[in-house]
Amino acid sequence: MSLVPLSVALVGGLHADAREAAVERLLATVPDSVALHHDLADAAGRGTVVRTVRDATGVLSSGETPLVNDCACCALREDLVPELERLAGAGLTRLAVVELWDSVEPKAMAEVVAGAGLTVTSVITAVDPALVLPYLGNGDDLADVGLAAAATDQRTVADTWARQLEYAPVLAVLEGPEADDEDRALLAQLHPTARRVTVQDGDLAAAALGGFDVEAAAAAQHPACALLPQDADAAGVGTYVWRSRRPFHPGRLYAALEDLTCAAARSRGRFWLADRPDTLLAWDAAGGALCVESAGPWLAALPDAAWEMVPPVRRAAAALDWDPEHGDRCQHLVFTSPGLDREGLSELLDSCLLTDAEYTAGRAAWKLLPPAFDALLEV
Repeated sequence: MSLVPLSVALVGGLHADAREAAVERLLATVPDSVALHHDLADAAGRGTVVRTVRDATGVLSSGETPLVNDCACCALREDLVPELERLAGAGLTRLAVVELWDSVEPKAMAEVVAGAGLTVTSVITAVDPALVLPYLGNGDDLADVGLAAAATDQRTVADTWARQLEYAPVLAVLEGPEADDEDRALLAQLHPTARRVTVQDGDLAAAALGGFDVEAAAAAQHPACALLPQDADAAGVGTYVWRSRRPFHPGRLYAALEDLTCAAARSRGRFWLADRPDTLLAWDAAGGALCVESAGPWLAALPDAAWEMVPPVRRAAAALDWDPEHGDRCQHLVFTSPGLDREGLSELLDSCLLTDAEYTAGRAAWKLLPPAFDALLEV
């Protein structure tokens, strides 16, 4: 008897009912499939993470694995790969569906599984459209709602949900009577390139076996070359793309951060400050909270010899958007929300740029501007 090659599909998302429905659908429609689930609830209290392996008929096995450095997610990583390797070695399982616990993010797990030499054929985030906006607007800490994956977990519901949603190339949608056209429009605009299949659809099985590129998925999330949404307007939901080549005045932008963060349910992108002309800054906001981080240097700030060290997708993205004066430096921010005030956003963002007089003063003068973002960037 020949061995069956193992495919691995990750199914995640904070919408537990949708996630569980998607997993059950896959078990029912893909022959020789099993689901693995690590329950991280109360892991700190127990000191262990509970693992369950099941198929369409019920539970096949269960066990526990100890916490690693008081981190439930670390224990998941340590236990998941050996379990998948055991299934691959037995040669009886066609598809291993890894049902990720609520707040576990698929990117890290996909990279762990692929890094072990196993074949990831899909990453799926399960979605209830009626819950997209409530979760995206939820600024509660995961720890406060019992969903932290470690004692040091400082993520919020909103930013975790945004990353789960935007990383997956496939969205398994659990349709229900509560969702309306606005909910569906918001979902479509937040991740316009995703393949959306309903949980009840036979296409979910094909999507789970369709293929997945870990490196391409990571590049699609990197601030320097992320494929951000385009302008859109449907069912009262808008996506506004704001771009400029001129740098921001650090003080005026910092003063406007609260208004900009609260102007949309979700905003993201890349930008640059006049006093930090060589630093690519990432903008990531959800749930009324903003994260600004350095994403390394702009390519225009690197010597030519260093370009060979940069991934080809990054070089290609920069080449497509190259400016004769500023290179790949740019402001590229995208705001998505019901009831979006495009004109107000445009006026506020434009007011944060250097004025003509400030701009013509040149880079030496720019670097003397008060460094308003030092505390935010922990410099």
